[in-house]
Amino acid sequence: MEEKDEDIGAFDPSIPEEGSSAPPPGWLDSVSGYEDHLGDCTDQICPPPPDFVPQPENDRNASVPKVMVPQVSEDVAREALLKFVGKKWTYSSKPAQNLVFKDLKPFTVYRYRLETFTESRSSAWECETYTGQFVDGPQYGMIPQPWQVEVQYPPKFTDTVQKVRVPHTSSVKPCYQCRGKGRIRCTHCHGRGRMQCISCHGSGHGRNRRCAGCHGGGRRVCTWCHGSGHRTCRKCNGHKKLLHFIQLTVTWKNQVYEFIPDQQPEFPMKKFEKVSGEAFFIDESLLVYPVDGFPDQEICNASKEATQEHLLKYSASSRILQQRQTIELVPLTHAFYSYNGKDYDYFVYGTENKVYTSKYPTSCSIL
Repeated sequence: MEEKDEDIGAFDPSIPEEGSSAPPPGWLDSVSGYEDHLGDCTDQICPPPPDFVPQPENDRNASVPKVMVPQVSEDVAREALLKFVGKKWTYSSKPAQNLVFKDLKPFTVYRYRLETFTESRSSAWECETYTGQFVDGPQYGMIPQPWQVEVQYPPKFTDTVQKVRVPHTSSVKPCYQCRGKGRIRCTHCHGRGRMQCISCHGSGHGRNRRCAGCHGGGRRVCTWCHGSGHRTCRKCNGHKKLLHFIQLTVTWKNQVYEFIPDQQPEFPMKKFEKVSGEAFFIDESLLVYPVDGFPDQEICNASKEATQEHLLKYSASSRILQQRQTIELVPLTHAFYSYNGKDYDYFVYGTENKVYTSKYPTSCSIL
């Protein structure tokens, strides 16, 4: 006798279909200070105007001490080249060992860096399954404004993100996805408990005989809900209620500006990005003054432009907590040598004594 084409689970219209991934408009309470922001601060909460923000004064400048250009000896230059060649399997160390230096020409290369340590805040409603945990609602105190929420500050000039639950914003509401039922209608069988048989495509027959998969009925038990017609709500995990709260995201970021005057056309400036220098000037304050009176006027111009740009750019949407500007002397030496009657050259740069060369005696490869 053929199995009847009937639903296993009785269709229950009271079990809702899965709702949207976000609560419907008006579902959550309006909290002063955490409304949707428009204008220039769409993604971030604009900071309140501080009581006092010092402005760089025109008659003030950061004094910079004089510094000596570092010298690289022939032994150091040779050792740096040997180390470089050792990492290139196509190169022989013999030229580096037997080369004859003709000249070592040091250059004065300054690197200016401005760091602006900022803090920005944004908020969003979040929720979790309610299982009877403590609900920190408005009855337990005044809800602090976004910039009044206490947070644990990280070390200065480090990128950090911290998420904080805003005190006294919690509330319990029925789950908006299942409407407080704890279950949702199975979307695969539409709450019927059965689906079309994939073996016979609903015909009940296969190869001139009754389909063994559905016993001729054309439908099979839904493998997603096991015939019940519904599934546990994934939003509330079947607990029917959600605990809603406002979550504050605090982002600390070290905004960095770097500048090196391009005075050596034969040397790729990008090579300086991965090496360090010797810092001989460090100036740190809430807001730093532009460098003035430095021998390299390009450094002075870069400092003035960078400090003005950072102040205008980051004070509008974040708090400037600290600034630091430094000037480094980045070692750069142009080494000229001969080998087997031919002239070659290479650069030694950075305190790490890295090497850059466009040509080596055993190869003409561009590096």
